[in-house]
Amino acid sequence: MTEVVGVRFKDTGKTYYFDPGKLDIHKNDVVIVETARGTENGTAVYGNKAVRDEEIVSPLKPVQRIATKEDLARIEKNRKSEKEAYSICQKKIEEHKLDMNLTEVEYTFDGSKIIFYFTSDGRVDFRELVKDLASTFHTRIELRQIGVRDEAKMLGGLGVCGRPFCCSTFLNDFHSVSIKMVKDQGLSLSPTKISGCCGRLMCCLKYEQNSYEYLNKITPRVGTVVDCRDGRGVVVDAAVLTGKLKVQLNSSPEGAPPITVNRGEVRIVKK
Repeated sequence: MTEVVGVRFKDTGKTYYFDPGKLDIHKNDVVIVETARGTENGTAVYGNKAVRDEEIVSPLKPVQRIATKEDLARIEKNRKSEKEAYSICQKKIEEHKLDMNLTEVEYTFDGSKIIFYFTSDGRVDFRELVKDLASTFHTRIELRQIGVRDEAKMLGGLGVCGRPFCCSTFLNDFHSVSIKMVKDQGLSLSPTKISGCCGRLMCCLKYEQNSYEYLNKITPRVGTVVDCRDGRGVVVDAAVLTGKLKVQLNSSPEGAPPITVNRGEVRIVKK
């Protein structure tokens, strides 16, 4: 077992392990750590705790310190500088006539690098833009192209359900969502009904997929020949969630309505 502290750099980003050393860190403490991108500030998701060695990617980088008043003032200054950098970069993009949409600007804690996140429909030659920004800010510049789902996560907003985006509130990572999930759940294939504000399939389609896969396995499909309490018939409708089946009996007179039974009350004769 190794003592670690979990640190997150974004409100809904991934949690990374760091070595707390002799520091007694508590949840929501702002800490200063060394990362591959340089010195950065993050928030402790939880305090010191022991985890199994196999869960750790060695070597663990140490937490330098719990943020001081000076550190917090610097973080606040960086947030203001990010807004200024955003406006400047927007103007530079217009001057260079580049087909790109600026999403967010991020300063590293020590100001050694500024990262500009943007979206674009294709590849963008931004070499001249980087030179222009470097001569303006006199520091390292990185332009990073992101996808539309990442853009929605950064910007936030309200989904069709009326609640804030899942990706910008509690989802730590994006899961693969496919059109097969839409079909398994019996939803409309209309793009406007199954797509999020980002234009991709809604993340929430993943939440109940395991339940639907199980229920679809134990629920006879339409067209299945079954035996039930009133005799043999064919399933003409099936409600996966409630387990209610409508069965048209072979012995029923022409035009008679189907009977309703529970899926546990029938025996499959022919799929």
